[in-house]
Amino acid sequence: MAQFDPRRRPVRFAPPVLLTLAAVVTVALTWRVFQPAHASALSEQPLDPTAMAALEARAFDSAAAPQGMGLPHKISVKLSGGETVDAAIRRLGVVAADASAASRALTAAGVRSVANFDAAVASPRDGSGALQLIGLSTRTGPATTLTLARTIDGRLEARALEEKVSDETTVAHGKVAGSLFESAAALGATSAVTDQVVKLFQHKLDFARDITSGDSFTLVFDRERTETGRTVETGELLFAELQAHGAPARLYRFMHDGKYEYFDDLGKNIKGFLLRTPVDGARMNSNFGMRRHPILGYMRMHQGVDFAAGTGTPILAAGDGVVEEVRRWGGYGNWLKIRHNRDWETGYAHISRYAPGIRPGVHVHQGQVVAYVGATGMATGPHLHYETWLDGKRVNPAGVNIPAATVLGGRDLVAFKAEKSRIDTLVAKREREEAAPRKAAAPVALRPILAATRTQAD
Repeated sequence: MAQFDPRRRPVRFAPPVLLTLAAVVTVALTWRVFQPAHASALSEQPLDPTAMAALEARAFDSAAAPQGMGLPHKISVKLSGGETVDAAIRRLGVVAADASAASRALTAAGVRSVANFDAAVASPRDGSGALQLIGLSTRTGPATTLTLARTIDGRLEARALEEKVSDETTVAHGKVAGSLFESAAALGATSAVTDQVVKLFQHKLDFARDITSGDSFTLVFDRERTETGRTVETGELLFAELQAHGAPARLYRFMHDGKYEYFDDLGKNIKGFLLRTPVDGARMNSNFGMRRHPILGYMRMHQGVDFAAGTGTPILAAGDGVVEEVRRWGGYGNWLKIRHNRDWETGYAHISRYAPGIRPGVHVHQGQVVAYVGATGMATGPHLHYETWLDGKRVNPAGVNIPAATVLGGRDLVAFKAEKSRIDTLVAKREREEAAPRKAAAPVALRPILAATRTQAD
């Protein structure tokens, strides 16, 4: 994320004073001296670079080192549960009057709660006594930062700064380092985008074993972003590619029959007619066929398959359809049945509870959470009993020939190829940009959105 300088108010000093102040700024920004007594207040990683840049521009530009104090240095602070800003500032070793003044200034600026902040503090030159708070910065929204800075006359001034937000189609291309979620987030993808990727590829990939560090990924999605690259909100996932074991798997978003679906390179819908596993990450522990009933104790036809899962695990609709039955049904306990077309239905038993809004006549889509795993009815423990019905008769979900996925043709295929070409062009452009030599990013200006609020330090 690029660094930037907020817009500064004109400073009317004589040239020699300006040179002296510039020297102070240069030294202050490169000094990272932290006294051992304050080590517990440091966060494990630097906080938001936008907030840090705003703090530097405000705190170091509006005040030189106070008399008898050393040059300011920065400390990143994360508040513990229930801790107030006042207490967190005092924890740094800052004089109590400064902590109280900062807390009052934040309240006056409309900031009611803070999760973390960056502080600029100065230590006494003789090494003894409390620290003095020079400035403080905290992010108050995806595109807004609030700073407190001590002015030359010793008062704290509060000002909120807002970055410009624009819409764009983002191409996030990188390698997995740690986890796909962490790696994608570093490139602007929210967890909602990555969640969608996992759900779309779960029929092909086991994310616990198939995706490893070093595998590459490319995601294309719409988003609102700030000038410094922070994601404000993400839109739909337009394209995803995962390289697992060197083999690429791709999908493209395309509207077909009035709704958006995802297709592979050749225009084949990646979504099958029915999911084979309607519970994420569950393992099958009982097959379709004759078995000794675990409760009744005699041989009996098991007319579905069982998936081991803990109570409360989400149950997904195996396909698009209409809810047909929501009721208690004998040994099945809480039962749900979905009709997918004239021929196919699926059933779900031993449910602990139904998802909100699930009732007969409601339309559901494939992958939607419709209920939660339980142990109602005749069950020795929590699990999902899953059935597939064809023409009114139960069939083996693991062995039946389920209708194949849709393959685009005719005008739909022509339109899909045009959309695919557009996405491929965006991805290729991004790859060329990454291969080209990097240029230094221009500083980004912030827009003040809050009138200055001054609070006299005690």
